[in-house]
Amino acid sequence: MDQKKIGSFLRELRREQAITQEQFAEKLGVSARTVSRWETGSNMPDISLLTEIADFYAVSIPEIIAGERKSDKMKEEVKEVAEAMSDYAGAEKAKLVKSVRNLSLIGLAALIIYMVLGETGAYEQNNVFRFAYGYAEALIYVSVVMFPLYTTGLLGKLRVKGTNASRIPGPVLKVIAFLLAFAIAALIRILLSRVFG
Repeated sequence: MDQKKIGSFLRELRREQAITQEQFAEKLGVSARTVSRWETGSNMPDISLLTEIADFYAVSIPEIIAGERKSDKMKEEVKEVAEAMSDYAGAEKAKLVKSVRNLSLIGLAALIIYMVLGETGAYEQNNVFRFAYGYAEALIYVSVVMFPLYTTGLLGKLRVKGTNASRIPGPVLKVIAFLLAFAIAALIRILLSRVFG
């Protein structure tokens, strides 16, 4: 930490404000001699005053300690990184919303088919309707099981870096998750039928 550089920076900041050492000292509740010592680098401001000084001069505490303003280039780089992170988060959120929407539409279509075939008794009339009825029922269960996989991020966690699972393409991973959800749904259905059936 270069006290002379810090002192020079504090003097420069005060001059930019076009105030005297006495006026600045009065605002902080210290003596003009104390401000003079800060600006010559023979003394440092008390740590409890750094926030007040930074606020008054509209600079950051790290800038005061460094004895210089951060470059506009650095500020621009930080801004660009923040914007890129925001864009990335927005893209990830859009992808999740799309997946959940598609899953909801599949579940809703399955529920409608299931209810229509069940309420009309059509599933009892031929094998095609019986198959559609059973398939729709399974899709309802699968949709319910898939929701937590998508919304909690568990599907993405199945890709563990450094393992063979990280090499599995996204669509294949979704099919595996769908089959896993189908198996879980079938297991739930079997358990429910044994308990209540």
